[in-house]
Amino acid sequence: MVSSYQQGEAAGYRDEEAEPLRPASYSPVDDRSNGSWKRWTAGAALVAFLGLAGRAFSGNSSPASVADGANLLGKKHHKSKAGKDKHVMTEAEKNAQLFDESRRYIFHDFDARSAVSNFLPGVAGIFGKPVWAFYVNRGQGLASFGIASKDYPLLEFSSANKAYQQTPYVGFRTFLEGTRGGHHGKEDGTSFLVEPFSPANSKVAGLDDDGTKPTRTMYVGTGEMEIVEEDDVHGVTTSVTYFGLPEADVAALVRRTTITNTGDDALTLSALDGLAKMEPTGGKLQWGLKNMGRTLEGWMGVYHADETLSLPFFRMSTEPSDTASVKIEKEGHYCIASVDGREGLLPIVYDTEKVFGFSSTLQEPNGVIASSIADVVSNPQYGDAKTSSAFAALQKVTLAPGESVTINSYYGKASHIEDLPGIAEEVTAPGFTENKLERARDLMSQLTSSVETHTANHLFDGAIKQNYLDNSLRGGMPVILGELDEKARSSNADEDPRLKVYHVFSRIHGDLERDYNDFNIDPTFFSQGPGNYRDVAQNRRNDVVFSPRIGAFVVKQFLSFIQADGYEPLTVEAVAYLVQDPNQAARVAGRIAKEPKSAQIITEIIRGGIFRPGQLFTLFEQIGVNLKVSNQVAIDEIMAISHETPMAVYGSGYWADHWEYYLDLIEAYTSIYPDGEESLMYDTELPYFFSTASVKPRSEKYVVDYTFDGKSKHILQLDATEFDMDKVKEQAAFRNQTTGLIANEANWQRTGKAGKGRAFKSPAITKLFLLGAIKYATRDAYGMGIEYEGGRPGWNDAMNGLAGMVGSGMPETFELSELLKYVNSVVAKYQRPIIIPAELGVMVDTINDALAELMESGYEDTEMLSEDVPEELFKYWDAVAAARESYRSTVSNYFSGNTVTISAEDAIEMLTNWYDQVQIGVGRAMTIGSRGIDDDGTSGVPPSYFSYDVTTWKLNGKKNDKGLPMANPKSMSVGVFPLFLEGPTRYMKLIKDDDEKMLEMYDKVLNSGLRDDELKMYFLSADLTGQSYDMGRMMAFAAGWLENQSIWMHMSYKYYLQLLRGKLFDQFFAEMKGGGMLPFMDPDVYGRSLMECSSFIASSAFKDPSVVGRGFLARLSGSTAEFLSVWKLMFMGPEPYFMNDEGEVEMQLVPALPIWLFEDLEAGAQGRRDDDGNLIVSFKLFASIMVTYHNTLGTDLFDVPPTKYVVHMEDGTSVEVDGPTVPTETAVQIRKLLGVESIDVYY
Repeated sequence: MVSSYQQGEAAGYRDEEAEPLRPASYSPVDDRSNGSWKRWTAGAALVAFLGLAGRAFSGNSSPASVADGANLLGKKHHKSKAGKDKHVMTEAEKNAQLFDESRRYIFHDFDARSAVSNFLPGVAGIFGKPVWAFYVNRGQGLASFGIASKDYPLLEFSSANKAYQQTPYVGFRTFLEGTRGGHHGKEDGTSFLVEPFSPANSKVAGLDDDGTKPTRTMYVGTGEMEIVEEDDVHGVTTSVTYFGLPEADVAALVRRTTITNTGDDALTLSALDGLAKMEPTGGKLQWGLKNMGRTLEGWMGVYHADETLSLPFFRMSTEPSDTASVKIEKEGHYCIASVDGREGLLPIVYDTEKVFGFSSTLQEPNGVIASSIADVVSNPQYGDAKTSSAFAALQKVTLAPGESVTINSYYGKASHIEDLPGIAEEVTAPGFTENKLERARDLMSQLTSSVETHTANHLFDGAIKQNYLDNSLRGGMPVILGELDEKARSSNADEDPRLKVYHVFSRIHGDLERDYNDFNIDPTFFSQGPGNYRDVAQNRRNDVVFSPRIGAFVVKQFLSFIQADGYEPLTVEAVAYLVQDPNQAARVAGRIAKEPKSAQIITEIIRGGIFRPGQLFTLFEQIGVNLKVSNQVAIDEIMAISHETPMAVYGSGYWADHWEYYLDLIEAYTSIYPDGEESLMYDTELPYFFSTASVKPRSEKYVVDYTFDGKSKHILQLDATEFDMDKVKEQAAFRNQTTGLIANEANWQRTGKAGKGRAFKSPAITKLFLLGAIKYATRDAYGMGIEYEGGRPGWNDAMNGLAGMVGSGMPETFELSELLKYVNSVVAKYQRPIIIPAELGVMVDTINDALAELMESGYEDTEMLSEDVPEELFKYWDAVAAARESYRSTVSNYFSGNTVTISAEDAIEMLTNWYDQVQIGVGRAMTIGSRGIDDDGTSGVPPSYFSYDVTTWKLNGKKNDKGLPMANPKSMSVGVFPLFLEGPTRYMKLIKDDDEKMLEMYDKVLNSGLRDDELKMYFLSADLTGQSYDMGRMMAFAAGWLENQSIWMHMSYKYYLQLLRGKLFDQFFAEMKGGGMLPFMDPDVYGRSLMECSSFIASSAFKDPSVVGRGFLARLSGSTAEFLSVWKLMFMGPEPYFMNDEGEVEMQLVPALPIWLFEDLEAGAQGRRDDDGNLIVSFKLFASIMVTYHNTLGTDLFDVPPTKYVVHMEDGTSVEVDGPTVPTETAVQIRKLLGVESIDVYY
């Protein structure tokens, strides 16, 4: 059996119309004999059996009769065409079969496995409008979907824990009403009512399958998801494929349901196929659905675009509110369905009670059971004041053995009910759905082809593509606009000002498991959404590696966000554009518009304020602009005359790590454009972002409060940032009096008085120097970690309480060390002065004077450092912190506009002094160390965090909003924590060029409490038992879960990346292939596709062994950025481009590839060979040039330089280069992607 309801029939006369049985003929069955669901027909009695093993509704039935009846029914009428000899796969065979021929990951018996959530990519192409859709391995998969954000659902958004329970009932459902012809004519026919994918007939893990349970399989593709149920009892196979409609003017989820008769006789079939709960439009609904769902139903209704039931329109009458302003709802949701290969639309059943009767659980279709699908369709339906359904109704289709019928359904949103006939005409055109499915697949293939890789390990090759896709979904995928001619097409964005870089497809990583994030995916062309600062900064790290033509765009974008106070905003939004020249606007509008009216509208739009590409096309559609050129030509023309401006938004508090990713961006850029470094650093003027929040001085955030036991008092750092009303007033000066909107100019710090000065700008080197100076001045009282004085911690934001503990972080110090070293190297290399704001000059002089005073005091560290901060260090800290606070107060709203010049010589001396002090602080940190379970501080592994107890203080007369007194510190002592993986990971950046130190540190981490010996992975933290809950929410979690001693994949991947950067090749690849990285984990343990990263893996510290090793929080993780950096180092080397001794740029490819990626016979992976018999691997360079490595050595290629390059051109010629490097002319041609087809490299 396949569900909790089915109709049997007598062996006698069967009416041709196969009229369903009435409720009185139903009785349950207790099938304890074999734990499965059975159906049988016997004699002239009319009996139908319902129920799961061990469950009873009413009446009695003997186990023996159930077994006999099931045997009769299964063999006589419902034998699968596969035959009784159909092979049942063993578990080993299932595990071996991980992918299908389309490279989709296979989940066998998906609904009997541990619960997982996932999502469709929400990508409809550049000229498409996406939907968001989340799915789980329960029911028919789709758990929630909608438009833009969770506020606009068609199927209500629910957190994963609820989605796992609700999806089989409120999600998509299929009810099949079938009649079989039988072997001896219709008098021997049978009828049934069955629900494919019903949880009532899921297999039970750990129990033997007797063959009566259907086989269910899920196929996870990059842009689609398919589920298949093979029901041998009823001789029916049902498959459902979901994908987002690509490259269309409407946003819609497409559902393609195919029902196949696998029995050996004819099957007459009716079906209801669709959504059990369909939400209407009505403004932002998420809050209301969760908190006043029943009340909201009063606004709901179903309207119709014609006289049939085929075009229902689901909307509220007005947006639900209790205000004087009433907004009538015009938009609506729709469900349009048709049968593949047939004209006409299917009727839609929207009255939920007609399908389910009064079964409020929606467990069984009591309405259908009591009548028939035909009756449901023909009888009146009502859609007012309740949440409706959306089922496509298929009636009386006869399928011969092996025949199929396919229902194509579209679920989307329309602006007006009058739009529905046109949409229906488009989506029901012959071949439309099939072609769009193929296009969706092609689109995903095109998007991931940038990292096309061919090795002996196809799992690895596929994981690279999936990671590239997921990295792009979180960080965005850059496209270049403004390409008007050959000059533009042969230039990068730095060389031709007409070229603009725009990131598409990005969004914050909100999903069923990350339910705390409010994602947004614009339902427009060039779709994108905002993202968290750290996420976007990390996930765009390698953009220039894959797309060299973007130049320094990403570096300049993020350095622009550095504020005068050394912090950054929380949210990064898409770049916006403005056309400043009215004559250019009119000229371009005239070129692209079909008639003068449209040209005038275009001119007014692009001159009316900032815009984004997707907004332009939406306005064109709404206003009725007619173009005489293609959309691509139109946007290129507009972008070529536009000026770009980065966009961001302050959120809440200032995270301590946002600046740490700049060097990664710069290193990626200089690995491709080392010849562009000087211009980027000195000749690029960048503004300062202006947030509406300020960091308070210590005197306003050091709060005196009772300890948790109420027995004593201590100092907490609370409310470290404030929403600054003076800054709000400053921004208000830029408010447009007509629109009421604040102009973008308000986001940049200016000189002079409110609204009157220019945006202050500095070269990139100045902004990096400012950043280094402020972070240097933010070191803690012991000179070790950088203080979390902005109210937020660093990368490990689950340590949220650390800011309150007056905490500091060594990861930030290690990054500061690298920043100071880099700025120093740039100044030394180019010997150019640094021009800084005059206010910063004052702060720098003060902190340098304080350092001189400390040096003159004669203070030296003792061999054993006390937890009490020495008086000399405290005095130095106090003076430097005061200088930092004074500087911030001076530049709170404006810069004066005055600057001071620091000579290269003075800058080098200053930066060297600061760097040396940082190294002294690192040494102190190693001495003070960490403390925890089995950790006495002598592990030699760098600590990550410290806290500070203000041991004496003086009240300063101020009180916070809660009336608690505030104080000035007079002395401090340091507190320690257990080990965290972030410490050694970032510390390795300091020692990556020292092979001996790298190997020593690797061994120390391997033998520390950070190693999960069971999983052969690394904990995010060591055992936190006994730590204070004050440190943050990670202490609230069970050990092994979320940030508490779990395997956090992002930080683990950062650690592995450092091993590769430090050239610990053997150790890195042993960790990778040993199961530390995907795709080399055990699929049964990991519990999801081996292509897809998770945020964390439940570690062996978790008590439930059945959960240990499983991945949670799917895909959109920073680990994808680390994985792509690993890929770059493996296939391209650390510096694909470098400056030779003559100051000219050259190219070199020095990979790090183990021999088992060429061929791994032990794993059954046959390698590819060239004509000479040499093993080869291939990858795509710069997303377009196929590079093939010829391994003539037949060994690992670890840091081995090439012996020869053969560069093949598109015109059929080739350039052969002997030696390890490609000379300048050819190297630049490759970088510009000018006529280069492929490259062969020999080792």
